[in-house]
Amino acid sequence: MSDNKRIAKNTLFLYVRMFLIMGVSLYTSRVVLSTLGVEDFGIYNVVGGIVTMFSFLNGCLSTATSRYITFELGRNDYERLSKVFNVALVVHVLLALIIVVLAETVGLWFFYKKMIIPEVRLNAAFYVYQISILTSFVSITQIPYDADVIARENMKIYAYVGIVEVFLKLTIVYMLVASPFDKLIYYALLLFFLQISKMLFMRFYCIRNYAESHIKVCKDVQLYKEIFKYAGSDMIGSISVMAQGQGINLLLNVFFGPVVNAARAVAYQVQGAVTQFSNNFMTAVRPQIIKSYAEGNLDNMWKLVVQSSCFSYYLMWLICFPLMLEANTILKFWLGQYPDHTVNFLILILVLCLIQTIKTPRVTIFHAMAKVFWSNITVGVVLCFAFPLAYIFLKLGAQPEYAFVACNITMFLSEFVSVFVLRYFLSFSPLKYFASVHLRCLLVSVVSAIVPFLLYDKIMEPSFFRIIVTCVLTTISIAISSLYLGMDKQMRASLLDFVAKKIMR
Repeated sequence: MSDNKRIAKNTLFLYVRMFLIMGVSLYTSRVVLSTLGVEDFGIYNVVGGIVTMFSFLNGCLSTATSRYITFELGRNDYERLSKVFNVALVVHVLLALIIVVLAETVGLWFFYKKMIIPEVRLNAAFYVYQISILTSFVSITQIPYDADVIARENMKIYAYVGIVEVFLKLTIVYMLVASPFDKLIYYALLLFFLQISKMLFMRFYCIRNYAESHIKVCKDVQLYKEIFKYAGSDMIGSISVMAQGQGINLLLNVFFGPVVNAARAVAYQVQGAVTQFSNNFMTAVRPQIIKSYAEGNLDNMWKLVVQSSCFSYYLMWLICFPLMLEANTILKFWLGQYPDHTVNFLILILVLCLIQTIKTPRVTIFHAMAKVFWSNITVGVVLCFAFPLAYIFLKLGAQPEYAFVACNITMFLSEFVSVFVLRYFLSFSPLKYFASVHLRCLLVSVVSAIVPFLLYDKIMEPSFFRIIVTCVLTTISIAISSLYLGMDKQMRASLLDFVAKKIMR
């Protein structure tokens, strides 16, 4: 099967999975928010965030695992592949144990001394915190198995697991509503058992189908050092992700309390659903970028990077723009009542996601080259400034929205830094890259927004029908702009030829 056909097939499986997960997640979020209440919903999200903060090492190790497994598959070195998998498994188990220790010491101190949690819910929040630690342990030790499935581009089983997970979450929501117990604790327990079920199935599947996932003692000290060195060089990048994610979440709790955490959680629920569009595309194309580099085919690698950057942005903009226009109406239809600041949080977070979408394919090159150290030292440091900048804004009395303004400022600056750092390792024209990716995306965004924005709020009152009209107008506008401004002649001709062949069948 050709690379393009494999990417298309894998993307199809992932999009089927995505639509089901997105639909169910949006429904369950409404029920969970209504059942738990705004305060408990905010407590659940921010308490779990403490554990997530200690898991920052997990980000760099999971990236290292995915990179090494994919790289060895690209070289067809199955003996070393088995060693890589088993080394990664040992490392993730050790990391999970370290996180448990940190969470039960430093994390508990922060929980009792710094967080704003109503006294009457402190006991329930403590139990949720303990359950979150167990859930995190299971998730971290599962990463090598998930990385193996993705590296082998077996998106079908990945999609099936996601679909089953969706229906189990529906069951959880029903059980939560009918529960006679403390709903906050019960919800955390149900999600923990869901994670256990997913872990058992994925491990059984990998052990049965992939020889490298059989547990063997690997004493290759050099390989341990190599993976730790690679993961260590990615550490600042993981810290920056933590600072912009759970770091900001904890700041919001310290300054404003759990209700604002609930607003952030709702906005991130929508963001999580939206980013599935670009993430699924990148999940399918990322192995091809790494394998192209491993094979020495740099031309194909750059072609994949530029095209995937543009296409994933267009997909993201197709969803984000109507959401930004109709955020207030959509949230009312979805949740009925929602916390203050949710609309502004959502718009700012979607802008952040649009910038991140362009960046993701390019970052894959650094991981393919195993040259992430200087990228993380420079780009990571810029992104880490989001946390102190947000703290300064909030300390000066700014509204909570300014925490996300800080994230957007640092993300925008990091784009320029990242491109010029990559130029140090590879021979390419930064100006040509900016023109091929950023300028195209900017043109598509501006031109496609003109007609929908002018007609917005001038034709009809807010309603479900207006949401449909807005979505149709933005889809047509973005499709035309993407086709004629977002693609060169070769890309446009290939796409039109592909569509024509499908229609003629």
